[in-house]
Amino acid sequence: MFNNLSSPLALLTTRRSGKPRHMVAPGPDDAQLRQLLGMATRTPDHGKLFPWRLVVIGPDQRAAFAELIVRAYVDEKPEAGRLELEAMQEFAHAAPSLVVVLSTPVRESKIPLWEQELSAGALCMNVEHAAHALGYVACWLTAWPAFNETVLAGLGGVPGKDRVAGFMFIGTPGKALEERSRPDLDQVVHYWSPDTP
Repeated sequence: MFNNLSSPLALLTTRRSGKPRHMVAPGPDDAQLRQLLGMATRTPDHGKLFPWRLVVIGPDQRAAFAELIVRAYVDEKPEAGRLELEAMQEFAHAAPSLVVVLSTPVRESKIPLWEQELSAGALCMNVEHAAHALGYVACWLTAWPAFNETVLAGLGGVPGKDRVAGFMFIGTPGKALEERSRPDLDQVVHYWSPDTP
C-alpha cells in the first residue's frame, strides 16, 4: 500500500475525499485501522477531556447497522418509499471500513462546549489525513442518520448530550479522484489591522 507519510507536504497538498459508493476493497486491516485511529486521536483537545468517541462498525456488523438506520428512518418517516430505504441500506454498506465519530462533550467542564465540539471535528479531519497517509481514501459524511436520536442511541451516544460528528468511510478508490475547486486565497484570507472593519 502506498504510504504518503514520507512526504508531509505531499500528504497535505494531495488529500481529497472520495465518494463512499466508489470505494472498493481493501480497506485498512485491523492493525492499520488501529494505527489510523491512533493518529486521528492526536487532535487538539483543550483540557485533555477526550470529548469524543470512535465507534468502529465492522464488516460483520454492517447488516445490523443497516437494520438500525432503516428502522429509525421508517419510525420517523412511515411513508418512506423503496428508493429512500434502499438509500439507507446503501449508506450502511458503503466503503470497506466505517468509523463513526461521536461528539461527547463533558458539559460540567470549564472548557467551552464549542471548543469540545471543534475537537471532535478536528478528529474527523485527522481520520481523513491518516487514511490518506496510509494510502487509502476517506470521506466524512453526516446525512440523515447523523441527526436521528434512535441512531445516536444505537451507536452508544446519549440523545440531548452527544451528537454524531461524522460517519467516516474509508477504502481504496474505485475511480480516479477528481480534484475539486478550491477557494481563491485572496477571497478567504484577510490580514487584520486596527483600521480594518
